[in-house]
Amino acid sequence: MDVAALATTIDDLVEVDPASLGDAGSVLGLLRQFQRLEAVVTRAVGAFDDSRAWAPSGAQTATAWLTAESRLPRRRCADLVGRAARLSDLPHTEAAWLAGDLGADHVDRIRAVRNERTREAHTRDESVLVGTATRFRFTTFLGALRHWEQLADPDGTDEAAERRRNRRDAWLVQGYGGTWEGRLHLDPIAGTVVAEELHRIEQSLFEADWAEAEGRLGRAPGVGELARTGAQRRADAFVAMATRSAACPEGARRPAPLFTVFVGYETFHGRLCELANGWVVTPGSLLRYLEDADIERAVFDGDGRVEIGPTQRFFTGATRRALELRDRECAHSHCEQRFDRCQADHIVEYSQGGLTTQENGRMLCSFHNRLRNQRRQE
Repeated sequence: MDVAALATTIDDLVEVDPASLGDAGSVLGLLRQFQRLEAVVTRAVGAFDDSRAWAPSGAQTATAWLTAESRLPRRRCADLVGRAARLSDLPHTEAAWLAGDLGADHVDRIRAVRNERTREAHTRDESVLVGTATRFRFTTFLGALRHWEQLADPDGTDEAAERRRNRRDAWLVQGYGGTWEGRLHLDPIAGTVVAEELHRIEQSLFEADWAEAEGRLGRAPGVGELARTGAQRRADAFVAMATRSAACPEGARRPAPLFTVFVGYETFHGRLCELANGWVVTPGSLLRYLEDADIERAVFDGDGRVEIGPTQRFFTGATRRALELRDRECAHSHCEQRFDRCQADHIVEYSQGGLTTQENGRMLCSFHNRLRNQRRQE
């Protein structure tokens, strides 16, 4: 293969008006070819490393040679060399990458769960992992991969979860100008506890800012017309958290985590042990929270149903909860907004005779719910 011929083809593409390549089919086609080319480059780097063609230059490693000659960051060059070396363990992954079905991020994640304890299972299930990567969105693929790792190496994943928790750290220091700076490092569960409360307070501050600006302007404001920026609201939310904690009444009961036990879900959909935000956690990491947790039971049948409430106008209570547990995110194909930040919507409108049932319900984020209503009015 003459690389010069490839350069000529790319030269031709460079001269093409971007607008003529801006349709959905062309964009996806270009991305697919980009992934294929990235796979070819990675294999070439691997062959270059194996041949030691870099040694006569005096470089100590292929990474050192690439860093000097390509002028790319050393981290990028090390990733290329390392990824090339690891491809030998991943025949199905390599084939899918060369076909353009996967990207480098998929390859790295699939290889990352292969170790001495999972080697046999990984070799057996690699084609299944690749199939998951090619069929689902990246975040869904990551969740499935984490669940696979838990099944293949339960002790190792529990130990890793404990190590992550033990690395928790926080600091807040005052600088010379009197301002404070800090950092927070928490495990997935503790981090979610903090992030959810921070988001709740930040949302209330946003609504207050919006109402103030609307009253001041006499119209719906733009984001730039609000009294505070998003960063300022987040900072104020942290202060509000501390203030409310200090003012907490004696004997008040702290909010309890809610654990939902899915009965029958695994039979139809597969293993599920994750937080509401979709982050997969190990069963062992939940144990320390059980004493204070609320626990609910959700029974799934073959259609993914949980409960029915057909006579009410709005999705509330158990009916809404059933939609949340079933959909777990916005039902729109191009959205990943979490269920707890979505609205329960009738597929067939209630005014048109649609029932308030699981079969006629779905979770939609506010944007896609508004979009649906706008299209209906057009």
